[in-house]
Amino acid sequence: MADCIFCMIANKEVPSNIVYEDDKIVCFHDLEPQAPVHVLIIPKKHIASLDDTASADAELLGYIMTKVKDIAGMLGLENGYRLVNNCGEDGMQTVKHLHFHLLGKRKLTWPPG
Repeated sequence: MADCIFCMIANKEVPSNIVYEDDKIVCFHDLEPQAPVHVLIIPKKHIASLDDTASADAELLGYIMTKVKDIAGMLGLENGYRLVNNCGEDGMQTVKHLHFHLLGKRKLTWPPG
């Protein structure tokens, strides 16, 4: 998608602090971190939100979920972490590209917001 900032990051059209990348996903530091470690994990395929996923995306979604533990390990989150997906306006999704926030390196409270 031409005007999607996360697609531009995935395509290396916009610089970002990438911590992990492969042929399916990109993981980079959030510009407004809410924890000492706060990265975003995005699929390279443009999907606007979880509400826009289809059964054909099941393999990609499963892949993302299985990579979280590897990325968390790379970032030293051995004491725990939180994975968050904001979906839609009320969920405070600000970028219309499916993404997961991986937060850690501090005690996270509940409820979050």
